[in-house]
Amino acid sequence: MSRIANCFIKLKEKKQTALITFITAGDPNYQISLSLLQKLPDAGADIIELGMPFTDPMADGPTIQKASLRALKNGQTLLKTLEMVTTFRQSNQHTPIVLMGYFNPIHHFGAENFTKAAKQAGVDGLIIVDLPAEHDTDLCVYAQNEGIDFIRLATPTTDDQRLPRVLSNSSGFVYYVSVAGITGAGSATNEQIGEAIKRLHRHTSLPICVGFGIKTTEQARNIAKLADGVVVGSAFVNLIEKAETDQTAINDVLSLCSDLSNAIKK
Repeated sequence: MSRIANCFIKLKEKKQTALITFITAGDPNYQISLSLLQKLPDAGADIIELGMPFTDPMADGPTIQKASLRALKNGQTLLKTLEMVTTFRQSNQHTPIVLMGYFNPIHHFGAENFTKAAKQAGVDGLIIVDLPAEHDTDLCVYAQNEGIDFIRLATPTTDDQRLPRVLSNSSGFVYYVSVAGITGAGSATNEQIGEAIKRLHRHTSLPICVGFGIKTTEQARNIAKLADGVVVGSAFVNLIEKAETDQTAINDVLSLCSDLSNAIKK
């Protein structure tokens, strides 16, 4: 059983919702992002999405765009991101790690080589936002061959006719993008999210996790009543950008993670 599936089973037994946190690998630098990666589980993160920096992150808002540029400026590469996961696995064998990003760097690396390296590093899942289901042979099949979950995005505009194609070959969980837009911008009502989750569950038995636009403990608590997982990203990245020192960045991110975890677990 994959780490992701095992995580959701254990949480379901406790009737709890997963907190999925996002940070960008290499932001603000390699060492601080590694330290955050290592410390987030103890602060309450159940699953960690690790962003693979890219020059043109089209689905992301200004906050995560700037994080990618900071990381790239400081020398972060796809290989270094995999090395970061390898180091994380030396002390943590249970927290699922999902790499999130865009296909271009993976294509440059070589899709089959990348999935083999990702598996060896200890990666559990991939979210590639610009690779639709029609391109499964470009990456998804290689991930499946290595036992890596390929996690799909569903949006408010993904209709019932399109959903079966989107969910084909999907595993781990379904990432429901709650707003038709970029990360960190706007938010949907609880009623809209609740209806969307019901519709998704008619098409899949996979856990449904909701992200995009979740910034506060109140928002997270409300969504935790509806979904299997709550994804928070821009709020963490924003704290890293605003922090005056590296230690402040670490303290602020871990504090928010703890607050969010307490809110959704209760």
